[in-house]
Amino acid sequence: MSIHKFLDDLEEKSKKGGPLYRFRPLIEAGDTLFRSPNNRTTQGPHIRDNVSLKRMMTIVVLSLFPCVFFGIYNTGLQKCTALGITPDFALCMWEGLVVFLPLLIVSYAVGGFWEVLFSIIREHDINEGFFVTGLLIPLILPPTTPLWQVAIGVSFGVVLGKEVFGGTGMNIVNPALTTRAFLFFAYPAQMSGDKVWVNVDMVKDKLIDGFTGATPLGVAYGGKAEGVVEVLTNAGITLKSLIIGTVSGSFGETSVIACLLGAAVLLITGVASWRIMVSMVVGGALMAMLVQAFAGPESSGLMGLPFYYHLAMGGFAFGAVFMITDPVSAAGTNVGKYIYGFLAGALAIIIRALNPAYPEGVMLAILFMNIFAPLIDYYVVQSNIKRRLKRAQ
Repeated sequence: MSIHKFLDDLEEKSKKGGPLYRFRPLIEAGDTLFRSPNNRTTQGPHIRDNVSLKRMMTIVVLSLFPCVFFGIYNTGLQKCTALGITPDFALCMWEGLVVFLPLLIVSYAVGGFWEVLFSIIREHDINEGFFVTGLLIPLILPPTTPLWQVAIGVSFGVVLGKEVFGGTGMNIVNPALTTRAFLFFAYPAQMSGDKVWVNVDMVKDKLIDGFTGATPLGVAYGGKAEGVVEVLTNAGITLKSLIIGTVSGSFGETSVIACLLGAAVLLITGVASWRIMVSMVVGGALMAMLVQAFAGPESSGLMGLPFYYHLAMGGFAFGAVFMITDPVSAAGTNVGKYIYGFLAGALAIIIRALNPAYPEGVMLAILFMNIFAPLIDYYVVQSNIKRRLKRAQ
């Protein structure tokens, strides 16, 4: 029996009234893996092109590959350094892969379970949206996140961040960031601080499996505004290492170069909005300069950082490329995209520099702007209507 005939037979049995009707979402998902669907998208997100949702998600996944590969290498590098092992490329890739694969498998398994369950209950097709979300989640988590916490976080992000709103294309907040926010507030010890990077055997008092030192944001926060760059340099954190990404941090967020390669793919294919990316960088840079101008010698080290350190540090570059550009939760109007991105960038620096409880403000800033994106679009549209009415009078 040919594959086409087998799939046609399954499709016929999964129609309403057929013996496999309850499992139609699963059968439909399997069918689309082997054959191109002959139907059209009936709900968001929409783009004005001949690109389907599946192809759009595939492009986003491909754009994440540089961050995935470098994240695997850097995690292995940090682990080898912590254990005193001379690192080479193959060893770093292997050690990083051993850490990354369990996170990825748990993310896809748990998220896929909820996607299938809700699709069967609602009698809807299984959408491809979680292919991206399931990959994003491991990339924005510390490599040492316990797998059971990943499972709980993914469940929260998928169910309460997306499915309660209607599923793919209907969510008002980014599901991956919702997962990260839940884990940050529910398990702060594993999401921030020294425990993220160093695990110590209290009996033998030696490193058994860990990653070196604190993150760059943690080092900067521990210093004072005056001389903060010198503090970072003494800790082995330079602007060059931040741009390359050979520093501690969440799995896929450390390398600015990898993020820029992903941005190039998204912009060339037209999947992401350059207006949002550019405006977030501008908003972050201007706010960082303003904060630095008002910083005193004894202020927090994060207040004294030059703007280019802020842009290269933490999850700012990753957030500006992959998170804030989510077409579902972002602003839709052109003017709204400028406002949305600018405010997100400015708010990220405000939270990072002025709130000692959250040295990484990108996640919270984007989630906050996700909520305000519809309001921004509403006022932009209303402003256009009023301007046109004045012309007509």
